[in-house]
Amino acid sequence: MEKYVCLTCGRPFNEGQGIILRIGERDLTFHSKACAYKFLKEVLQNADSGCISSPLREIYRKYDEIREKIEERAKKKKI
Repeated sequence: MEKYVCLTCGRPFNEGQGIILRIGERDLTFHSKACAYKFLKEVLQNADSGCISSPLREIYRKYDEIREKIEERAKKKKI
């Protein structure tokens, strides 16, 4: 079983636990969602807005459409 170290706090954790994101050649390893959130929030805050605006818009639309479909299904169930 492989061991990982959290990038945010340094806590070690075993394979199958925590959050591991592979981006390009780099592994981002976090022992908890709180540490992942803290790290990724800082990445987004420090990123050039021109660099992330297009992907952000696409992902926002994707989840907005998913939310709308869920709301439509909920309305149909009430009827």
